[in-house]
Amino acid sequence: MPRSARPAAEIEAALLREFLAAGEGCVSGAALAKVVGLSRVAVWAHLHRLETEGFAFEALHSRGYRLTARPAGPSPALIRALVPAAPPLLFLDSVDSTNDEAGRQLTAGRAAPFIVLAAAQTRGRGRFGRVWHSPAGAGNLYLSFAFRPGLPPERMHLFTLWMGLNLCELLATTTGTAPQLKWPNDLHFGERKVGGMLTEARIDADTIRELVFGLGLNVATPAAAWPRDIAPRATSLACQAGRPLDLNTTAAALIERVLAAYSHFIVRPPRDEIADLWKRHDLLAGRQITVVQGNDTHTGTTRGIDDEGALLLRTAAGRTLRFRAGEVTLRKE
Repeated sequence: MPRSARPAAEIEAALLREFLAAGEGCVSGAALAKVVGLSRVAVWAHLHRLETEGFAFEALHSRGYRLTARPAGPSPALIRALVPAAPPLLFLDSVDSTNDEAGRQLTAGRAAPFIVLAAAQTRGRGRFGRVWHSPAGAGNLYLSFAFRPGLPPERMHLFTLWMGLNLCELLATTTGTAPQLKWPNDLHFGERKVGGMLTEARIDADTIRELVFGLGLNVATPAAAWPRDIAPRATSLACQAGRPLDLNTTAAALIERVLAAYSHFIVRPPRDEIADLWKRHDLLAGRQITVVQGNDTHTGTTRGIDDEGALLLRTAAGRTLRFRAGEVTLRKE
């Protein structure tokens, strides 16, 4: 494809990449035009369109342009610039659920992998159909990754745990905080939840045909912004880090980590790695909990997970129970 026929999103990501490389310095109009194979007038038109998304550029005589502001909300152009090797990114201002949209796109035959990112969800959900608070303008991430893995179903028992532990590692590194994983799919800081994961698969015979991994992550929401009913148990990365966090830089790092973790998982089951990471990030370690599974309720002390990712619970009667699924509640100590 000739450079001039490149999609606008690709051109704008390439332009932003030049500005990111320059830092606080300037990039000449001629250099920008050469990178994307367009006239300087066409480059200016793309910069003007980026300004409608929240970017700001300063034009300096005889020096070129300087990037002076980035959008606070999700920017697909900036994410593409930060992660050039990312798969196609479908961005929506609002959607019922990024997982549902990813599923619809897969059903329609869209090539995988791809990512669905939304500024808001009207019916964001977690496990058991619970509502995930997903307003626009809150500084949070709502995104789903779509794959066609072709793996046997038994391989998937470890998938969500593996992804969650990788996200804990990433967040610990990038924010200097100590996130934990509440089995099987919630990201926490102590009693407060910062994110949730939802994995959904479609299985044909003995093969996972389609896989959607969804994530809601509270990045920048201030403590005072939470609805009253969830304020006591919610938090954001910025609150925990004690400093502002850039939403798009966080999204880019997260996308890179999820894609790397998925590639690793496809090659071989990461049982040993999960066992090591679990020791660092297990919110439930040695805690008194209640597990609800269907109509049955069990209480006891957690004893970690087994090599298939099942939760181990030691009851007061001395029995060790094993759960592949269930709703976990921490008991007051």
